[in-house]
Amino acid sequence: MRSPNRTPRISAVQRTLVRDSSLVWLASGVVGVSFGAISVAGGLPVWLPVAMSVLVYAGSAQFSAVGVLLAGGGPFAAAATGLLLNTRTVAFGLAVADLLGPGRAARLLGAHLVTDETVAFALAQPDPARRRAAFWISGLGLFVVWNLGVLAGALAGGALGDTAAYGLDAAFPAVLVALVLPALRGDARLRRSAALGAALALALTPAVPAGVPVLLALAGLFLYGRERAAV
Repeated sequence: MRSPNRTPRISAVQRTLVRDSSLVWLASGVVGVSFGAISVAGGLPVWLPVAMSVLVYAGSAQFSAVGVLLAGGGPFAAAATGLLLNTRTVAFGLAVADLLGPGRAARLLGAHLVTDETVAFALAQPDPARRRAAFWISGLGLFVVWNLGVLAGALAGGALGDTAAYGLDAAFPAVLVALVLPALRGDARLRRSAALGAALALALTPAVPAGVPVLLALAGLFLYGRERAAV
């Protein structure tokens, strides 16, 4: 017989996850508005950033691809740039593979929702059940808010200007730092790996295209793997 206290407890957890992920959604919406406005103000049709956000849903990779297009590059160059920057999600997908649930449809949808923010938020939770709920709640909410933001920015066109001028682009990295801090506090090996990755990203930022330093920072995971294997 189901406990009468079970449903309220689950609902409370879900409400907490919605509350905690709402800051990420807000930041995503702001950046999405900026992406849509910059794309259309640069001369791209409204449908292009909207369709890219629904079908590709790649955040920074979308900015890079649109930057290539606005600079005069062709669609293949833009796609290659976005694909290169988004290869980091392969590692993210492996980290949350057990959270997607059974069934091909769930795994396909879950793979589409894998982002830096969703994975960080999910892995910051204390147990598997809560991590699974966090992944889906944050992932679905982020997808909806991001696309609504892109649509609003694309429709507004150049009237909004560049939201980065107001410092709003700093909201995303600040949220990510807040999400990963609990994991870093509890694992010294993870802190050393993160420090190595951050040092690599900072050192390479002046020399490589935007977004690539984040990808190369994944090299810090090799240190974590070696230390874990040595234990």
